[in-house]
Amino acid sequence: MAEIIEQTGPIAKVKVEVPAEEVEKAKRDLLNAYRRSLKIPGFRPGKAPDKVIVARVGEEAFWEEVRDRLVERSYREAVRELGLAAIAARMVEGEEQPPAGEPYAYTVEVELYPEAKLPDWRSFELETEKPAIEDELVEAALQDLQKRYAEVESVERPAAEGDQLILETEDGSQFPVELERAEPHVKEVLLGKKAGEEVEIPVLDDDGSELRSVLAKIVEVREVRLPELDDEFAKTLEVENMAELRQKVRESLEAQAERDWREARKQELLEKMAQALEVDIPPSLIHDEEREVLRDLEENLRQQGIPFDDYLKGLEREGKLDELKKDVRQQAEMRVRRGLALEKLVEELGTEVGEEEWKDYLTAYAQRYNMKLPDFKQAVGEEGLENLKLRLQRDKALAEAAAQLD
Repeated sequence: MAEIIEQTGPIAKVKVEVPAEEVEKAKRDLLNAYRRSLKIPGFRPGKAPDKVIVARVGEEAFWEEVRDRLVERSYREAVRELGLAAIAARMVEGEEQPPAGEPYAYTVEVELYPEAKLPDWRSFELETEKPAIEDELVEAALQDLQKRYAEVESVERPAAEGDQLILETEDGSQFPVELERAEPHVKEVLLGKKAGEEVEIPVLDDDGSELRSVLAKIVEVREVRLPELDDEFAKTLEVENMAELRQKVRESLEAQAERDWREARKQELLEKMAQALEVDIPPSLIHDEEREVLRDLEENLRQQGIPFDDYLKGLEREGKLDELKKDVRQQAEMRVRRGLALEKLVEELGTEVGEEEWKDYLTAYAQRYNMKLPDFKQAVGEEGLENLKLRLQRDKALAEAAAQLD
């Protein structure tokens, strides 16, 4: 038997009573298990009396194990009986061992999956504006094409503006650095250096302070020679002349701008829905998402070669650790809010994913990893496929909603 004795927002206190016969059965099952496994001097295997077994285990420890079994079995049944969407629970009160033939009662605090209510999102005004494709953007794109088709030649002279350098770190890995795109503090170190020289490249924190230096050797200095932007260059790109190339570049930029604009509108709509969502979020959802935020941060730092523990110790020395915790919590709450908003939006719009679009979506994903579709599906697994389908469904719902505000 189970009943809700108190509920505040997403937290409910539930009292559960386990019938006396189930209590006795749990005791008997545990006694039999111990009887088979324990070797007690003076008794043949499996023949020790109940009192001897309980004394050997310890009466308090024995009851705690019985209680844990009772709670594990009865809690799930109680939640189903009450129709609760529980996501976490903790015992707040449990009776001492009841007399023989009596039921056992306990109380748990249950965190419920939150009930969320979407705001009137159809009344939102989205402020994201579609960018105009000015001539300067077209020329910049042409210059990028020019650099992409540049010829690169190894030189013996010191590194100069526009050069490309090949660096090798202490572990033997090599990587290119284009001085034109390098950060100022990196360019300053590399300009004027020749192949064979060693340099120390500072790795900076977000605020510009140096975290550490990376020792690297200059393997090669390369001079970058750009082709002329003329009709001959245009023909290498399978168009007749520069006028046609400029037009194609403009059309490509306009198409990308349209995609970016629609994506930005979707994200603006999602942020506004998440912020205005009416919901009481249980603590466990926030805590779980905080762990995900920290895992993402740890991975980003790892890719930069920064140990996570060192990063945290640095923040602690600077008195910024509490600031990080606050930021992580805010990020976690917004992530949860976005997820709940998308869940309710899918429900409200009745968005479904068709078989063909699901197949096309998976095929595109597989191609990103240069995999055949069957191999990709096997690598991702059932749970991964379910998550991808949910992402597609939510993104489709968000696109449908944003389109209604055009």
